[in-house]
Amino acid sequence: VCNFMSHEKCLKNVKIPCSCIAPSLVRVPVAHCFGPPGHYKRKFCTVCRKSLESPAFRCEVCELHVHTDCILFACSDCRQCHQDGHLDHDTYHHHWREGNLSSSARCEFCKKTCGSSEVLSGMRCEWCGILAHAACYVIVTPECTFGRLRNMILPPNCVQLFSRNFSKLHCFRISENMQTESDEDDDVDGSTQGSMKDIQISTDSSKQTLKIFDGNDAVKRNQFRLISVPRIAKNEEVVEAALRAYYINDDQQEYELQTFTQQALLSDDVINRNDAAEDSNLGSVFRESVPEAWIIRAKPKDEEVIRIYPAWLKVGMAYVSLRVNKDSTVQTVIKEVLPLLGRQTECVQNFKLVEVLMGSKQVQRTVLDNQELILNRLKDIRKTSIRQMNQTRFYIVENSKSIVQVNLFVGGLPPQLSPEEYTNILKEELAIKTNVVSVSHVYQAQGAVVLQISCFSEAERIYMLVKDTVVNDKPLNAVVIPAVMASKIPRNCCPLLVFVNPKSGGLKGRDLLYSFRKLLNPHQVFELTNGGPLPGFHTFSEVPSFRVLVCGGDGTVGWVLGALEEIRHKLVCSEPSVAILPLGTGNDLGRVLRWGAGYSGEDPYSILVSVDEADDVLMDRWTILLDAEEPAEGAENGIAEPEPPKIVQMNNYCGLGIDAELSLDFHHAREEEPGKFNSRFHNKGVYVKVGLQKISHTRNLHKDIKLQVDQHEVELPSIEGLIFINIPSWGSGADLWGSESDNRFEKPRIDDGLLEVVGVTGVVHMGQVQGGFRSGIRIAQGSYFRVTLLKPIPVQVDGEPWIQAPGQIIISAAGPKV
Repeated sequence: VCNFMSHEKCLKNVKIPCSCIAPSLVRVPVAHCFGPPGHYKRKFCTVCRKSLESPAFRCEVCELHVHTDCILFACSDCRQCHQDGHLDHDTYHHHWREGNLSSSARCEFCKKTCGSSEVLSGMRCEWCGILAHAACYVIVTPECTFGRLRNMILPPNCVQLFSRNFSKLHCFRISENMQTESDEDDDVDGSTQGSMKDIQISTDSSKQTLKIFDGNDAVKRNQFRLISVPRIAKNEEVVEAALRAYYINDDQQEYELQTFTQQALLSDDVINRNDAAEDSNLGSVFRESVPEAWIIRAKPKDEEVIRIYPAWLKVGMAYVSLRVNKDSTVQTVIKEVLPLLGRQTECVQNFKLVEVLMGSKQVQRTVLDNQELILNRLKDIRKTSIRQMNQTRFYIVENSKSIVQVNLFVGGLPPQLSPEEYTNILKEELAIKTNVVSVSHVYQAQGAVVLQISCFSEAERIYMLVKDTVVNDKPLNAVVIPAVMASKIPRNCCPLLVFVNPKSGGLKGRDLLYSFRKLLNPHQVFELTNGGPLPGFHTFSEVPSFRVLVCGGDGTVGWVLGALEEIRHKLVCSEPSVAILPLGTGNDLGRVLRWGAGYSGEDPYSILVSVDEADDVLMDRWTILLDAEEPAEGAENGIAEPEPPKIVQMNNYCGLGIDAELSLDFHHAREEEPGKFNSRFHNKGVYVKVGLQKISHTRNLHKDIKLQVDQHEVELPSIEGLIFINIPSWGSGADLWGSESDNRFEKPRIDDGLLEVVGVTGVVHMGQVQGGFRSGIRIAQGSYFRVTLLKPIPVQVDGEPWIQAPGQIIISAAGPKV
């Protein structure tokens, strides 16, 4: 049925469930979260167990890999990363996923290798990461402790998310621009792709290829599977092959094939009508005129045994088996099940029967009507698709008034409005229903609100509408946010809040997002292109202690620190420590704090271990006030008003003159052709080229600016660039201040409350500093600076360049150190 391979000597140790019974062993059905199809080398499909040559899918949350045409058969057994308001249990069991281990994988118990490059083998827990052979994993204690990273993982039982109508991509904030086409398109492609694969096998003339549909739904979507059978095959053999193609291991006597005609679909009573014809044909061989498409149908039964799962009414019991007949209604089933669960004294009206379809992409729940005949219901499911029968369960559930609460973060609104004004904008633009929607948090400085919605369909409607709404020429953005129950977080747990900028530096962010979602809880990983850092800080606002990991360049780190500064007073943990995974071009801050010169594909697990073991250091931050004043005579001629002062935060350095001019030229080049700037090496090459064009320029920056340090005028030497440095690394790791000791100044530190001021004489001097042959010209050291610009001059702060009009620049220490 599922292409499982085993050595003869190993057969006695096989403990892996076959694809056809795997769905019945799932404890809590959780749908998968498939990204766009991609090429995955040396991986195997979890359903058919063959290697993934063509584009295939992988789950963004757990280690599931699957062919395009096997996706319908994948079990909905993804990791349970949050609670959905249904069940509440605080012990966690290992979440085993088979295969696709690295070749160096070793079994936790027998210490022998358990990975394989030839077949799908070995088991791995998706939470704690322990590896084991199929024969060894059954002896592991079932409780999972989350392994080495337990203090950094946000425990799933502390996260609550009502996710009924939202796809998994929305729940985990996975950006949908990765999604190439809609689900239905790729399903259809899948069936034809798979068929091509199988057609090539059966070129043998003694065989024939048949299209098999598994029900009306497959016919509608034109999704068939191909089987190849001998030309002189008996009917039962064909039925058997058809069942195997759909991973069904029932007795073939219970099924029959029906020729595929439109009329067969329209008639309800097809099975009986075709019965006689089928019987007379039973022992015969297929003749030349055989139609190539068939539908496989289940024969009607007078009674069946069904399984009823107690939806957490009784712990320790998987399901109750019950025999049903033609007269059994949903109500009689509930009546018979309650005594078996020890609930015989309770009223039947307090319970309902819920049909759950455990699809790999979505788990759908339908409450059944009390008067419905249960056998008819089974017949309908099988008519739609016999495959779905394998993935359908019945749960008995208590009728409780469950409280629905969906939190939606909406950003991109005009800043500095009152809560009433925000509510009015939302009423106007999104027509929100105030009886089920309330504004629970307002972030005025950032122009963002958090909505609390008590109705699934309204939440879904608002979410979809926000994407196409523009207010004041600015598009809005919406993020589904989980509720973190801070009181449940264990004492010693300090969850890690991860921010990834997929656009930084060498564009490695996409793979890192996947790795961190897999190693941690996806609810603690935020993509910065999706609403910025605020949704992450809001989600963690009640967490008593947490740390932050920023994956991006120095600009990204500045962005996150700036957001933290603005929202700090609303966080229970107001000063979280910040770690950096440098993805940018320069990464000077990453170098100084010893996170390295730039990420080059190290194992994300070991990065998380380093973050866990890292020490705290304090760092100064600085505020720069830029106040442009137009020259006096300009004002008399009625020229434009001076622009209002601008305030910028600085972490690393601020440059005036030649250094900023090179940054500006690089910035323009990158904006013209962003696609080319995807490697650090290329980016640095462009810097060199821009620099060479400026070698012969002579300018007299010292004549165009005046500098005051701590209220004293400082005379400037003949220079082309003036740079204020907070950290001992500039321009991708160069030491601008120099290491030799100096009686005039103290040794620089990143937390001494002082900035160093250095001059450079031109591009050649900057090149020598970069090469380590010279250092800059030391000018001053202090904590308060005033620079007067006499003409427009290029300025850059932490790599963000612009041309600054004449006027004043004041640099002073920002709030508390970070």
